[in-house]
Amino acid sequence: MRSCPIQGVVFMSRLLAFVSAAALLATPVAAQSVDRVAVNGIIDQGLNHSQVMQTAAWLTDRIGGRMTNSPQMRQAEAWTQQQFRDWGLSNVRAEGFEFGRGWEVVRASARMTAPRALKLRAIPVAWTPGTNGTISAGVFVAPISEVEDFDKWRGKLAGKIVMISKPGTGSEPTEPAFRRWTSAELSERNAYNQPQYSPAAVERQLERADFAARMDAFLVEEGALAWVRISQRDGGLLHGTGYTYQVGATPKLAGMELAAEDYRRLARLALTDAPPTLELNSEVRFHDEDVNAYNILADIPGTARGTEYVMAGAHLDSWAASDGAQDNAAGSAVVMEAARILKALGVRPKRTIRFALWNGEEQGLLGSLAYVDRYLATRASATDPAWADLPNNRTWRHRWPIEPRPGYRDLVAYFNIDNGSGKIRGINAEGNVAAAPIFQEWLAPFASMGATTVSLRNSGGTDHVYMQAVGVPGYQFIQDPLDYSARIHHTSIDSYDHLKPEDMRQAAIILASFLLNAANRDEPLPRMPLPTQPTPSDPFEYPQD
Repeated sequence: MRSCPIQGVVFMSRLLAFVSAAALLATPVAAQSVDRVAVNGIIDQGLNHSQVMQTAAWLTDRIGGRMTNSPQMRQAEAWTQQQFRDWGLSNVRAEGFEFGRGWEVVRASARMTAPRALKLRAIPVAWTPGTNGTISAGVFVAPISEVEDFDKWRGKLAGKIVMISKPGTGSEPTEPAFRRWTSAELSERNAYNQPQYSPAAVERQLERADFAARMDAFLVEEGALAWVRISQRDGGLLHGTGYTYQVGATPKLAGMELAAEDYRRLARLALTDAPPTLELNSEVRFHDEDVNAYNILADIPGTARGTEYVMAGAHLDSWAASDGAQDNAAGSAVVMEAARILKALGVRPKRTIRFALWNGEEQGLLGSLAYVDRYLATRASATDPAWADLPNNRTWRHRWPIEPRPGYRDLVAYFNIDNGSGKIRGINAEGNVAAAPIFQEWLAPFASMGATTVSLRNSGGTDHVYMQAVGVPGYQFIQDPLDYSARIHHTSIDSYDHLKPEDMRQAAIILASFLLNAANRDEPLPRMPLPTQPTPSDPFEYPQD
């Protein structure tokens, strides 16, 4: 086939990117060969004696969805500590941090009763109160996404169940829900993404921090009976995510999420001469016995490097729509399995190896932030009066300067698992050009298992973020996507059935190897500079209305 000029340019661009990445990874470093005999032991223990799926099954089938501070999460906190102790780990403990209310769903239902009877798929929105029995009323479609929308609906909502989402028209998938990274896709991950900093965007984000409370107050004032929203995914999937967990922040009005198809049916009927009547019953239970949430920590003690340690972590909490299998019992089980493997092999690392199961990740990486605040670095107090009443995690990354704690340099590497149950295909080096060639060497024994890529990309949205934000080497592995983003993440089908045992065994092996390499390396992993307040990426940005 004849190539066109555009194709030639694309080819040359990709070739240059590949050559640049190859040159980077070939940069001489103080290389230290991987102990491949130790890797053999890790592979044998991780494949022939694995317990990763038994761990995952206990967290999902036995305990189930692990909402922070719920009874199920309390079970998970106790059980994981006992497992670490049974495997012989040291200094197993639960470290508390202030969170808020526990919450669980007892039972819930939704029905359309007119113009015909029809059972609907629904879930209460987390940390909203129940309906105090069954309520029945007509619906009113009043899309509300910002405070400016309130005035459109004043005087129209009394005695109604308010539908707050725009219904849209639905969509059909154009790609398979389940997939693995191709070689071409992995090679494209070598592109360096420049950081972007916009003070105006930060202000816009923080201005929405109290929107849920303001919407609740508006609907109560207007005399609404309850509100419902549309699921963010089609296919009958439900989520139920909500964030009003703080003591004193509980809404007064019940909120529920309806399956997208059910919601759109109601919205269509609302425009006809047969508007629907909706019946809701939401029974939930709040738990205020202990407002603290707990991170679970356990160690394999070091022998030669004083207080230095390396760390692996995953978040133990999940949402309540299902059992939180891919998000993130999978990562928790892999971290625990890496601990079991290394302990079973009797390793005596130079540095301590610490294992963390974080809590409150789904509400804003709260557990890992509490750890960073306590042991690694703090931020200046908020000086803007508008920020004073906002939760710490909302403003933390935007407060300067960073103030390292005495233990700042003790943590020499952190590795996170939180992308479902897909096999590890590589690691994101988070822009650290000095660490990238070291990781390439550490991955080499696992090329035949599909793990070859070292990307300089930054990755976000999970528990290494606050470590990177203060210059501590924190990394997230690259995993095959499977159907994580397509239909599993935070949804009502996130159960054990979608976990991939072969992939999880491979992930545990690679994680255990990385931890041992980092613990025994003569020098700590190279660090990025201590971050300082960045200059705006666009110095001429105009504020938006």
